[in-house]
Amino acid sequence: MTSVLALDAAGTPDRWLTVEEAVLYRTKDLIVWSLGDEMFTLRGGVNARSGNRSEMTVAPIVAIRGSTYSSRMFRTPQVSRADLFRRDRMMCAYCGQVHRETDLTVDHIVPESRGGAWTWMNLVTADRACNNRKDSRTPEEARMPLLYLPYVPNRHEFFILRGRRILADQMRFLLGGVPKHSRLLEPQ
Repeated sequence: MTSVLALDAAGTPDRWLTVEEAVLYRTKDLIVWSLGDEMFTLRGGVNARSGNRSEMTVAPIVAIRGSTYSSRMFRTPQVSRADLFRRDRMMCAYCGQVHRETDLTVDHIVPESRGGAWTWMNLVTADRACNNRKDSRTPEEARMPLLYLPYVPNRHEFFILRGRRILADQMRFLLGGVPKHSRLLEPQ
């Protein structure tokens, strides 16, 4: 299902909306500005007097009035297996091989048994063989150096990582806020 990218009035990604939710914001005159060439049109009923069918069009990117810098803007996005695998481009941090998701595991750099947390900065993608070989040791102890460093994705990257069906207009906008050093920009 295609979604509309909702921004705060300053242009920071805030959330994904259904087309119906975006139309509701437009009806309430809460859309400050919008971007994108591809438009979504919802059609309503036929007016008994005029015989005209009602319709409302919204852009793929909309800025919502009144939503500016909420406290969630400063929170670190929550890490999930799927988002971690996408951040790491399905590549094992120890051997560099790219795998299918079913062949990957999440590895704690500082093992859980030693207090390692489930955070972006302590997790990397590993294939099963490398994860078993590393066991509950640090990469240094296992003599398995990391091929890339973990990082916390910014808000634009996180919206891309969520794996929705992102339209070209939305992707161009989101990529504009991705840091130049992001692994999302590296060719696979």
